[in-house]
Amino acid sequence: MSWLWDASLLAGLVPASVSLVGATALVFLLARREPNWWRRVVPLAVVGSALLVGLADIGLEVWKPFPDPLPPRVLWWAAVGVLGVAFGVIRARSPGRPSSGWRGQCAVLAAALLTVTLAATKINAYYGYRPTVGAALGIPATDEVDFAEIVGNKPLVTTSPNLTLTESWHPPADMPSTGRVSHTDIDGARSGFHARPAWVYLPPAYLGARRPLLPVLVLIAGQPGGPEDWLIAGKMAKTMDAFAAAHAGLAPIVVVADATGASLANTLCLDSRLGRVETYLAEDVPAWIERTLQVDRDHAHWAIGGFSFGGTCALQLAVRRPATYPTFLDISGQQEPTLGSHAKTVQAAFGGDEAQFRAVNPLDILNVRRFEPTLGILASGSDDREYGPQCRRVAEATRAAGMSIQLLQPSGGHTWVIATDALRAALPSLATRANLTPRP
Repeated sequence: MSWLWDASLLAGLVPASVSLVGATALVFLLARREPNWWRRVVPLAVVGSALLVGLADIGLEVWKPFPDPLPPRVLWWAAVGVLGVAFGVIRARSPGRPSSGWRGQCAVLAAALLTVTLAATKINAYYGYRPTVGAALGIPATDEVDFAEIVGNKPLVTTSPNLTLTESWHPPADMPSTGRVSHTDIDGARSGFHARPAWVYLPPAYLGARRPLLPVLVLIAGQPGGPEDWLIAGKMAKTMDAFAAAHAGLAPIVVVADATGASLANTLCLDSRLGRVETYLAEDVPAWIERTLQVDRDHAHWAIGGFSFGGTCALQLAVRRPATYPTFLDISGQQEPTLGSHAKTVQAAFGGDEAQFRAVNPLDILNVRRFEPTLGILASGSDDREYGPQCRRVAEATRAAGMSIQLLQPSGGHTWVIATDALRAALPSLATRANLTPRP
């Protein structure tokens, strides 16, 4: 069944079929001949669905469970889903064919569900959140293994300190063609932060009878969401496997760490009243990596990256803990940590103390410190009107502070597709920085 689980939900046969069947189901729900149906019921249902989605959007703007606003396209398809449910309820409760009788009731219910499926598929396609059927159903990836199977030491390959890894590495005969992923707990011994399980990607070169000491890339997901999003929506393992295939099995070890503790939580990636997440990511996670995995311990070869909230987090760690993470990848991040408004953020994190916030805010730090050794890669979608301008402001501030900055602009908006494209585009620079590949 792997062909079915691997079928794309973003483009191709499956989403096209869902669109056709869902549109047909909506037409079926609309198919009534009574004059009152078209003069009164349909307009009221349309207005009511639009009003309900609008009120929900306003509620989300007030509640701010996540800082990103919902784009018009997502609101439109949400209204279509609500409209399908509304028509289903109305048809099921009203007399007349074809909704009378159990067969008619089942047909109406099926049509409503298909309309909701259509809306959900379109919203998912916009964000690229669950790219395949298997991902949507929670089917484990074929490269996922139990962490106990891959943990443990093996003999190390001695490589020349004067050469990059690709110049001195010879893969063993038993090296697999692809990497492996697994999830495991990373305790917050120093921070006290209760994180969800992290995901770890180990490239082919790590899995043979002998292994080199590989560099480390720590990734942070967006909010709402969790570490698994980089595997499922961000296609991280496939991206890393493709890079490894072109470099004799070599690629960075990737640890996708949790920075929020829950899907809708927002810790701001700081040490504050909301938790000591900076300490977790800058001390607990590196200590666990060095204790558990055989890696290159020279932090000049380490990097941190992320998408949206995770991109902001990567920037924060780069300016707050440059000795731990002298390289960062900020994909569609904000210009400052936020809960939706500056006042709300400062109040929740620091009891309204602006000085405490400025002491940890990246742009304020960049105004007073120099970061010549730091390499930053900033990326935002070409159509991202919210975070694109913020990305450019961060680029100006980081360059002014002495950082070496690369600016990427993949085609698209604020979606996981952008995150995947940006990671793929950034890997060559990250690998060169990590002494994995020679300079071009």
